[in-house]
Amino acid sequence: MAVEILMPELGESVHEGTVSRWLKKVGDFVKEDEPVVEIMTDKVNTELPSPATGYLTQILIQEGDPVEVFKAMGIIEAEAGATAPKAESTAPAPDAAAPVSSAPDSTTSELIVTADGERKFFTPVVRSIAKENGVSDQDLARIVGSGEGGRVTKKDVEAFIASGSNLIAAAPTATPVAKPAPAKIAPLTDGQTLVPLTGLRKMIADAMIRSSQVPVVTTITDADVSHMVKFRDINKDDFLATHGVKLTYTPFFIKALAESLMEFPLVNASLRDDHQIVMNHGVHIGVAVALGKTGEDGLIVPVIRDCHSKSLVEIAKSLDEIAKKARANKLGLADVQGGTFTLTNPGTYGALFGTPMINAPQAGILGAYAIKKTPVVVDDGIAIRSIMHLVLTYDHRIIDGMVAGKFLAAVRDKLQNFDFFK
Repeated sequence: MAVEILMPELGESVHEGTVSRWLKKVGDFVKEDEPVVEIMTDKVNTELPSPATGYLTQILIQEGDPVEVFKAMGIIEAEAGATAPKAESTAPAPDAAAPVSSAPDSTTSELIVTADGERKFFTPVVRSIAKENGVSDQDLARIVGSGEGGRVTKKDVEAFIASGSNLIAAAPTATPVAKPAPAKIAPLTDGQTLVPLTGLRKMIADAMIRSSQVPVVTTITDADVSHMVKFRDINKDDFLATHGVKLTYTPFFIKALAESLMEFPLVNASLRDDHQIVMNHGVHIGVAVALGKTGEDGLIVPVIRDCHSKSLVEIAKSLDEIAKKARANKLGLADVQGGTFTLTNPGTYGALFGTPMINAPQAGILGAYAIKKTPVVVDDGIAIRSIMHLVLTYDHRIIDGMVAGKFLAAVRDKLQNFDFFK
């Protein structure tokens, strides 16, 4: 019996992932729950287990290619005799001298016969990208593939288009209505290098496009966190010695957020496509974590669950654990699913102000910015205080400005109240 390896739903609003690596090859025996393929999205890079014990007989989605949620990526069959893809026995064999761009499986590949009689196979994704950008079959056939066996990948055709090697022209139409021709992509000049937008960076870009479709408003306040800063300075060494984790400012922000979200549950909600509001009874806060030494490897948002019922110490321990897993690329599905609100903390690298973008379909995100010693007026006199900006971006379809303002004020007041953290 054949069992499909399906692309799972790896989080809210995630509709697509990328097959980053197959851990088994066609013909390999695999046990149920044994890792078989590695999937990457903007939220997580994870290994997926085999749904059954048997032999991997077909790979339907090649490495580097996208796959939609709930689509089949491969086939597991129980019998040892079914170790080769079915179409290999019926498809004509390609010329041995010609590189094959994809396995000749009629369900996953499309054949192109070049002008000199070469037979090459391409995935539907590659053919679709080529067609959308005016790349002819003959031009597609002359691309040198970087995939296994010379296979042309999505990355290869995108690089070909971006390089300017292909002069994109609008297809002629039978109607007199003129259509604007796609703009020609400028070729590279000296001192320029082409870097395709792929992998996690591509997933993040897609997620940002989805979030940009939501009508949002941003509200800002500043907070005098002098008491919080003093409390942390006094207690950070004892905290590390007692609890085994560093006391950063982020647990304070999460604690204040969790308390405030319980007071304003609409900010902790989300709006579905069918215009139904999902009210969340628990507070599960996603915390943006930069990957790599400079952050250029992208951003991932693991979730700290049940923040509404955790103490400051418990939040600090959960934050330390989840951040280590994220940077070690060891996050599982449960670590990135179910977030109800997001915190981003650009203040850790000195940013003074910004307008964060929500993580759709969540209704809000809070940006916590750098704490700076600032002269302010206190009781008609000038005093030096620790001041920071708190920036709330929210979905204006379900949250009005008054609710957002009161919520932000609640977060601010909790951060300014030293007794809140005892």
